[in-house]
Amino acid sequence: MRPPAQADRVLILDFGSQYTQLIARRIREQRVYCEIHPPTLSVEEVREFGAAGIVLSGGPASVLAPDAPRLDPAILGLGLPVLGVCYGLQLLALELGGVVEPAEEREYGRAVLKLERRDPLFEGLGASELEVWMSHGDRVLALPPDFVVLGTSGGAPFAAVRHRDRPVYGLQFHPEVVHTEGGEQILANFVHGICGCEASWTMAAFVEEALERVREQVGAGRAVCGLSGGVDSSVAAALVHRAIGERLHCIFVDHGLLREGEREEVVRTFREGLGIPLVVVDAADRFLRALRGVTDPEQKRRIIGHLFIEVFEEQARALGGADFLVQGTLYPDVIESVSVRGPSATIKTHHNVGGLPERMVLRLVEPLRELFKDEVREVGRRLGLPPAAVERHPFPGPGLAIRILGEVTPERLAILSRADAILIEEIRRAGLYDSVWQAFAVFLPIRSVGVQGDARTYENTIALRCVSSVDAMTADWSRLPHELLAVVSSRITNEITGVNRVVYDISSKPPATIEWE
Repeated sequence: MRPPAQADRVLILDFGSQYTQLIARRIREQRVYCEIHPPTLSVEEVREFGAAGIVLSGGPASVLAPDAPRLDPAILGLGLPVLGVCYGLQLLALELGGVVEPAEEREYGRAVLKLERRDPLFEGLGASELEVWMSHGDRVLALPPDFVVLGTSGGAPFAAVRHRDRPVYGLQFHPEVVHTEGGEQILANFVHGICGCEASWTMAAFVEEALERVREQVGAGRAVCGLSGGVDSSVAAALVHRAIGERLHCIFVDHGLLREGEREEVVRTFREGLGIPLVVVDAADRFLRALRGVTDPEQKRRIIGHLFIEVFEEQARALGGADFLVQGTLYPDVIESVSVRGPSATIKTHHNVGGLPERMVLRLVEPLRELFKDEVREVGRRLGLPPAAVERHPFPGPGLAIRILGEVTPERLAILSRADAILIEEIRRAGLYDSVWQAFAVFLPIRSVGVQGDARTYENTIALRCVSSVDAMTADWSRLPHELLAVVSSRITNEITGVNRVVYDISSKPPATIEWE
């Protein structure tokens, strides 16, 4: 996509805060386009980006550390509006001649901001005191020349500041988090009132420009898409098909590790409902043979990922070759590929066909790479995808293989897929499916004693995992009604042979992950 012109764009320089993506989401909620980039951008690159304003994010480092991330000082001389948040405020203070010191009393969590001066940044808040969210170990001891105080807190005498004449602002608190009262209004005031951005970033405009971009990129070529049935690949496939029609071929690999009815639903949605060419490959036996005897979750992921590549390559060749590979890459994937302080720890190896282009010499088409998940769902709705495809819960590429602890066998797959289907059926019947981010069952190879039909049993356990989240970066366990959980447990133990116990996972992320493996 061609992003909006300079008058309607905001640049976010990321200093490593866990909230940086949230800043971008809040700005886009104002229908203003923004991008996140590392702080290593040169002043020439910032000029080329052509933003109406710049946000300096928070970060985990101390600006006093010798290896703390910095920015090109010339960027502050461009005359653009700047908003420094937390670390961003402290960096502004240092770069412009102020003094920063370790705070005597660190502020983490809620604090009260007392507004000391009227300013366009706080226009429309209607209160002189606001509850805000703090998270800092350093504080500004002395302001740079020509800066004035806009607000104070108990632990930060310079909680909100600005340059006397220039539109350069600093906030010690985080306006992007929901805990900050009026935070959405503060960001709206910055991007609209101070930067002068119009509310021009809409999904309707995105769809039209993305279609044009795909047609321009693909030209007269042909493309293939590894369709999983998930939201991202489904929306990417629908968008590219609208752009180039029959020159897109989707390949759905049934590796035998799918949810109950998954294959039929994908065929019904794409081949029958949307008329998109779809090749369905039945590779279940091939995958199950490769997984025989394997218990380590990382080994499972590697086997499934490599085998998927082999099958996909074979099918792409059988179609007569292709020039492009369509992937449902989202903006969080792009952001996380560029680290502020170095590569993040690998918690899990993710199943991704990102290795395909190099091996197959295909050029990537990533029409969703500027979007967050909620924006992708909106694009899907505009493209006419049915609600079941757009609103469905995330499902991992390795499928049920990483929801079976231990070896993957046909018997365990049969038990788990039915238990999972029962859970989803009952959540839908209760009208709670859309309020849960992700819900699924896990097969535990843990046998326990039970009583069924007046007889002793010694059978397996099913764990239920239901979480609430916004973007899966963090998650909390869903407080489902006890009556609903009772129905699910009763159905699973009564309808599935080999299970006599059901447990509910009440772990949050962190410390746990959403998936068990």
